[in-house]
Amino acid sequence: MLSIYLNIAFAAYFTAMIFYFMELFFKPKLLSNIARVFLVCGILSLSVYMGLRWQIAGRPPLSNMFESLVVFAWAIAIVFIFIDIKYKIKSIAAPVALMSLITLGSASLLDKEIVSLLPALKSNWLTIHVLTCFIGYAALTVAFVSSLIFLIQKNKNQKLDEISYKMIAFGFLFLTLGIITGAVWANSAWGTYWSWDPKESWSLITWFVYAIYLHVRFTRGWKGKRAAWVSVLGFLAMLFTYFGVNYLLSGLHSYG
Repeated sequence: MLSIYLNIAFAAYFTAMIFYFMELFFKPKLLSNIARVFLVCGILSLSVYMGLRWQIAGRPPLSNMFESLVVFAWAIAIVFIFIDIKYKIKSIAAPVALMSLITLGSASLLDKEIVSLLPALKSNWLTIHVLTCFIGYAALTVAFVSSLIFLIQKNKNQKLDEISYKMIAFGFLFLTLGIITGAVWANSAWGTYWSWDPKESWSLITWFVYAIYLHVRFTRGWKGKRAAWVSVLGFLAMLFTYFGVNYLLSGLHSYG
């Protein structure tokens, strides 16, 4: 019964992506409106899925890679729907929808079994830390797509550069909150705010890359291609922080 909502969300994300791609070729605004409706349906279906999983497990569904990918796919769609409504930039809509779909599809390949939390995870800080991180990750994903499309396009659309900047500023704020709440949580769980665990170290590296992006944009006026490349580099660091550390490096966060 629970998996029905996950399947509905996947189908809705897939349909939204198809309509966004169709809009690139056939232009009518109706297509993007239809795509938005399906994307919202996907968001709502995932919301119901996470709510029911929370009720069944008796804990927030945020404790392993499967659950985090579901939250990530949910957050990407939520962040993007506001950008899509405000800017209506056709060139990034389909790629972002594809990113959401790939994220949710990746989750579907993992073990969906509901398991008990490890002792270190039994804290109210779990919800605050994970949600702030993934809202930040979602915004930085939209920024990456905007930057990548900007680099690929022959006729540079400056709105893409603006979207990247605003999403990085927004994502950087939540990434910072995620690191701070993670440090507070670590102190309550392990008795230290910072232990140079691989996840902590790479989170800090990612933070510094985006801090550099904002610094050079404010102080040196970096825009366009140079800023876009820093955005891409930051996204790669973020991906390694999220996936690479979990599978390639061992540490306190290996339970992810």
